[in-house]
Amino acid sequence: MADSGSKEEKEPESEAKDENYGYSLYPERSGSKYKQGSIGESLFTFKHKCHIMLQFAMDTSPYAKLLLAAMRSSGCAVHKDRHFSCEDCDGTVSGGFDAATSQIVLCQNNIHQQAHMNRVVTHELIHAFDHCRARVDWFSNPRHLACSEIRAANLSGDCSFLNEVSRFNFGLRAHHQECVRSRALRSILAVRKVSREEAELVVDEVFDSCFRDHAPFGRIPHTKMDARFSFRDFESRDRYHANL
Repeated sequence: MADSGSKEEKEPESEAKDENYGYSLYPERSGSKYKQGSIGESLFTFKHKCHIMLQFAMDTSPYAKLLLAAMRSSGCAVHKDRHFSCEDCDGTVSGGFDAATSQIVLCQNNIHQQAHMNRVVTHELIHAFDHCRARVDWFSNPRHLACSEIRAANLSGDCSFLNEVSRFNFGLRAHHQECVRSRALRSILAVRKVSREEAELVVDEVFDSCFRDHAPFGRIPHTKMDARFSFRDFESRDRYHANL
């Protein structure tokens, strides 16, 4: 589920969906069961809860607050009603970034806890940030997709110690790197029709440089405290330069 970040080479949305770049995991991208905003939609889906948790994440998560501020600073201000969509999805995914519409999909039927919502919002905002700042060729260049997936797994808290313990994944040396690699690989295989060997090759090619790219955090935010420090540093950057 992606699109070219280049205005000159941008694929038509319909063509992207015909190629099925992961769109089958998000059935409402092709038509919703209820008309958006209808009473049926409000009463018979998880949409209301999803929107409440989304707003809470945007207001309180230091990860999300930093990414939203960084995108606003880069000229890509994010608006909740325009750039987020709560939808029913395949049971294997929690969210996605639809580059064809510059929209983040939140899987309302699969996100039930606020902590989970915070991680999904952060993960997808990293994709949106990459889409904003770089000429990302989501469809034609698998290295671009792999790089953004590596960054999202590395910086979103997906591979935090507590999350890995909850998955019964334990390790010592370089465990964080292996978690990032594994989750990036899984994300690529979910949205691209490639073999595991092909996906592993692409991830390996770009892993080192993309793993070291910590923008806009400036560090790997392993904890909320790390993310708060990064957000503080981001907010104070203009005051620092103004005093030079």
